[in-house]
Amino acid sequence: MEIYVNNINELPAAATRFIEAMEGRTLFAFEGEMGAGKTTFISEVCRQLGVTDDSGSPTFSIVNEYRAGDGSPIYHFDFYRLDSPQEALDMGADEYFYSGALCLMEWPDRLGELLPEETVTVRIEELPDGSRKISL
Repeated sequence: MEIYVNNINELPAAATRFIEAMEGRTLFAFEGEMGAGKTTFISEVCRQLGVTDDSGSPTFSIVNEYRAGDGSPIYHFDFYRLDSPQEALDMGADEYFYSGALCLMEWPDRLGELLPEETVTVRIEELPDGSRKISL
């Protein structure tokens, strides 16, 4: 599936399409260059799910926990600062992954083999015209 976002005003509709495509899956690994829009898109997905807290990047805390409108937890990870997959284990990442809660992960390549097999890869690319292509 591909979702195109031509400008910031299209983000809510793109996030809604993404949520519909989730189909009950809970593990999503967001890949893309620095500045591609991973955090911005994840923040909009969270808003569309009813999160009212600030859902910015958890760069320094590694993981932020939010509550969706229905009260269910959403975990937003930013693994950019990890030096090794062991650090993710030490923080209990595997417990989050197997909790059944929605896990939205940035920089999943830092996890190596720890990334569960059922994780859905989401690639965000900036196109030459500045628009974004989101591929699941």
